[in-house]
Amino acid sequence: MASRAADDVEPKFEKVLEGLQGAEGPVFDKNGNFFMVAPDTGEIYNVNLQEKRAILLCKPKIEDAGVPAGCQCDKEGNIYVADMRLGILKVTQSGYFTQVLAKIDNEGRIMQGCNDCIFDYEGNLWITAPAGEIAPSQYRRSMEASREPFGSLYCLTNEEVIRIDTGIFFPNGIAVKHNASGKAEMLIVAETPTKLLWAYDIDGPGRVKNKRKWATLPGELEGGADGMDFDDAGSLLVAHWGSGVIEVFPPEGGTPTRRIKCPFQHPSNLHFKPNSNIVYVTEHDFHGLWKFDWLTCGQKQFCET
Repeated sequence: MASRAADDVEPKFEKVLEGLQGAEGPVFDKNGNFFMVAPDTGEIYNVNLQEKRAILLCKPKIEDAGVPAGCQCDKEGNIYVADMRLGILKVTQSGYFTQVLAKIDNEGRIMQGCNDCIFDYEGNLWITAPAGEIAPSQYRRSMEASREPFGSLYCLTNEEVIRIDTGIFFPNGIAVKHNASGKAEMLIVAETPTKLLWAYDIDGPGRVKNKRKWATLPGELEGGADGMDFDDAGSLLVAHWGSGVIEVFPPEGGTPTRRIKCPFQHPSNLHFKPNSNIVYVTEHDFHGLWKFDWLTCGQKQFCET
């Protein structure tokens, strides 16, 4: 494990690589393999962190080119990808991809384009869907000039996609908080244009209740909350797109207890290396990947349990 940072010292960022257009979706599997995506070119990469080299895994296309954005790994090493044009993809480490559930949710609707996802410890995949109906429908997002809040939330459980909420302005980053016994108890969702973080109590697989405002990101600059991850102390680290910082919220939400200054303006997502305090951050200024040491380790991911 990397050395522990002191509370009064700003973390030191180290650039890992750059040039992946729209860099997003950082994720580790249980064996320490690292993956990320380039949404602008529709590509999914396996990254050799030691050699600082990105290796193309696949470039999904079904009806139209994909726009991959968020990733999570299951216990078998499969990569689940939230794609703005293709919905939910399941990608093997050999690069073979399939579209999950042929576009249809549990109520017979066409799937919306997805942006980010997170597994709980039971293997349910919680997903944000800020885009309109997937390809071949016209590409649209719920933060365009019309400001129509048609973004939705899904949960993939037992091979069924359940829509759990809708009417959201561009739902983006998503995180699940577990209690001491490992039960999923709270879902946090970023609504980027409003700078809000919403909380839901998890009432079982694909079921939520008690939606409420959990926090508001500070500042009046462009953007808002993007990707996020809990540490094992219960604090939530949130990439604040457009503000050049990572906001750190306490377990109860509210006001950030700390703002980590980044050497770039547009952090897009972040993910802890398993069993460590090393945080990997994607960003759009250099279309790159960076890392820094945090104060504590990250909350365990599903693939690690």
